[in-house]
Amino acid sequence: MSFLNQLKSQAQNAAAVQTQTRTDIEANTRQTELACKTVWHYVSELCKTLNVLAPPAPEFALDKNAVWPPMKLHDFRADSRKKMLRDQEVVDTISMGWQIIPVNGKPGIGTVEVDFVPALERVEKNLHAGGVKFERKDVVQTDKRPRRVIRFEYVTQARGYISITPDHDNAQIAFRLANTSGFGVKNVVWPASRMQTDFLDELAKLIVAQPSQFVPAVLE
Repeated sequence: MSFLNQLKSQAQNAAAVQTQTRTDIEANTRQTELACKTVWHYVSELCKTLNVLAPPAPEFALDKNAVWPPMKLHDFRADSRKKMLRDQEVVDTISMGWQIIPVNGKPGIGTVEVDFVPALERVEKNLHAGGVKFERKDVVQTDKRPRRVIRFEYVTQARGYISITPDHDNAQIAFRLANTSGFGVKNVVWPASRMQTDFLDELAKLIVAQPSQFVPAVLE
């Protein structure tokens, strides 16, 4: 076989691989779009339902010395954004958000003081994760011996949300879960093929603080 024919053979093999890859990506894109349609319908209906129920929230605590009063979830909203992918309009993101407020009365003002770096980092991380309004102040305590502490004054109101991002090429869907089990953010990726009602029920259970298998135990 001449060198030119060898090159032609290699080109034919490469073209076959590219064709198969393109076919796989197109199939993955279709599957992912169907999954997104299922997810969007589910979270839209879930928001309507939970806005009526205003379910109780899980326990929220900035630190062991700053446990919040009983909270509830309300003002659920869902949104979906599109983008162009290979000359086709597809889902870019689906999001769901809600407010976390006291069961009784309006959001109040709380305070917590910390004087150790681990506690300081934990409190600040939780405040930022929850989108909590707060002020940080340096305070010198003189009750026993002078010592410097950090005092946080905050409003007992936070925000929870779920950001859902599809990966059309690989038929996967990424979930970013904020403050669904107290303060904190978790990330999990599931195959698009899992996006069925019974599986999304596990997501709903997670939001309303019921036992759920949506987040693998290794991430808990």
